[in-house]
Amino acid sequence: LGDRRALGELDDSKQRTTEEREELYPVVVRAAARVAVTVRCVRGIDGRGLHVTNLAALARSLERVAVPGAVCLTDGFRVPRCRVEHRAVIDGDARSAAIAAASVVAKVTRDRYMCRIADAYPGFGFDGNVGYSTPEHRAAIIELGPSTLHRRSFASIAYSQLQLG
Repeated sequence: LGDRRALGELDDSKQRTTEEREELYPVVVRAAARVAVTVRCVRGIDGRGLHVTNLAALARSLERVAVPGAVCLTDGFRVPRCRVEHRAVIDGDARSAAIAAASVVAKVTRDRYMCRIADAYPGFGFDGNVGYSTPEHRAAIIELGPSTLHRRSFASIAYSQLQLG
């Protein structure tokens, strides 16, 4: 009953605090028939482009979680060349518990990774900004230069000031 109540709290993960997402994460994992996270490296993203890489990763995840006879849902767009039957739902993370659950899993996984590797990249504050473009993070990029985790294809103010963009 507690898990069902918690799942009723699912919506766009960006509307939840870190603590709320962390509380929802184990509930989602317990309730899910299957969970898959697909990770791509910076070099691959820079080489293929973020959107193309994201679509390929989403297709891979859909293939890993698809249940025979069911239609998978995606947040906002169809995935070309995906072998799994799926339907795009506009504002999906606000309209579908399955999409909202996937959003929680993705965000918590990414945030945990960024916190785990923060010590290996001192000065960037990854344990606080989890890679998002905060003023402090941009200042660190200007001061230290981009790390091996930073996409070179990303056009940010900090990168353009370093003449990398």
